[in-house]
Amino acid sequence: MLLRLLLLFVTVPLVELYLLLQLASVTGAAATFALVIITGIIGSWLAKREGGIAWQKFHAALADGRMPSREIQDGLMIVFAAAMLLTPGLLTDLFGFTMLIPAGRNFIRKHVMPKLFQGFGSVQIRASTFDDNRVRSFDDSRTVEGKAVRR
Repeated sequence: MLLRLLLLFVTVPLVELYLLLQLASVTGAAATFALVIITGIIGSWLAKREGGIAWQKFHAALADGRMPSREIQDGLMIVFAAAMLLTPGLLTDLFGFTMLIPAGRNFIRKHVMPKLFQGFGSVQIRASTFDDNRVRSFDDSRTVEGKAVRR
């Protein structure tokens, strides 16, 4: 894991620098700087707007009495997108803008997140009687021995 992170922190800035230099050689330094500034302005406006919408949806979910899991995911993706837009570069801006657009977040939620969390097994526990010392997962495929305590 540490090696992957190290490669990521070294490779991404080098690729971004290479792409910016290539863009500057084709369009000129002024156009490249303008592009970086314009994407920063548009990205900050979008992050503020989408963050506000996600915050309102979060409060609406709480007011409805339901768990705001989708809203929390959206908020985290918006924060991550804003951080990516702080990094000057073309690829990080592309990923950042993808996460700022609702359709992009839905795509990431549907296609990318399941692959990221594929190795993490989750056990969803349902309530059992307090005298029973066995708690089962929803699909009853695994049994966890333990004692339920009334609080």
